[in-house]
This record gives sequence, structure tokens and C-alpha cells, in this order.
Amino acid sequence: MALAGGFAGLKGASTLIQPSQADTTPETFEVTKTEEEWKKILTPEQFQVLRKHGTERPGSSPLDANDAAGTYVCAGCALALYSSDTKFHSGTGWPSFWKPLENAIATAQDDTYSMMRTEVHCRRCGGHLGHVFNDGPKPTGLRYCMNGVALKFVPKGAA
Repeated sequence: MALAGGFAGLKGASTLIQPSQADTTPETFEVTKTEEEWKKILTPEQFQVLRKHGTERPGSSPLDANDAAGTYVCAGCALALYSSDTKFHSGTGWPSFWKPLENAIATAQDDTYSMMRTEVHCRRCGGHLGHVFNDGPKPTGLRYCMNGVALKFVPKGAA
């Protein structure tokens, strides 16, 4: 499926920057919806990041500064992705984690913008979450750099 390269006409696009991927191969996921169905359940910003591989501007997500105990879930399908126990302040302006929950994410090679990166997406709905880098803290040494708009926070003890 070809992805749009710009943000013309997108309401609220001020918190987003260019998509991180120009094209992707269609895949079938456990949660699969049409573009119109996704647009009905996601905000314009969530749609641009999760479905069009966009990236929110650094520092624009309140989840970056969130230190509460709980779980970060996919904003598209509510799959639990990260525990607050693995969150750390990376100084990048995006919520960062050193490890995902078991069977939560999948990765793909992303060679856009003349860089070789590893894209992270929700394994259940395929939503683009961010990228993983090898400059994180112990014990993994990884930094899962996530778009806050692609996540929802569920406080510990909430249903």
C-alpha cells in the first residue's frame, strides 16, 4: 500500500513531522480494518502515525514525562506493549522503553531517509509505533523510541 508523503489538509498536523516510511507491503494482522474504519476510530494525528508511518514532533507527547505505574497500550487496538517498569527518560523527546512486553511488537527494516533503522509496530494491528536503537540503558542496551500519540497509558489497577 502506498503511503502519502505529505500532510496537506491534515487537521492538527502541527505536532507531526514527515512520515518515516514512504511505502510498505500490505500485510494481514489479527486486527485489520479499512483506511476509512481506522479514520473513524483514530484521531487525525493517531491515523497519520499509526497507519501512515508518520512521526510526532519531539516533546509533543505528555507521555514522555509520565512517571506513573501502569501499562502502555496500542492506541489502535489496545494491545499491551510496554510496562512502565521499563520506561526511561532518554532525553529525545519521545517516550522510551528498554524492553517491550512479551509478544507485543514486531519489527521491520526501515531504510528511508538514507538511514538503516529498525521500525517497531504493533504485532496485532500493524500500527507504526516508532523505532528501536542500540543506545539504551542496561539490561538490554536498547531504546524503543515510541510516538506517544501511538500509545495510550493505562494506570496500574485500572480495568
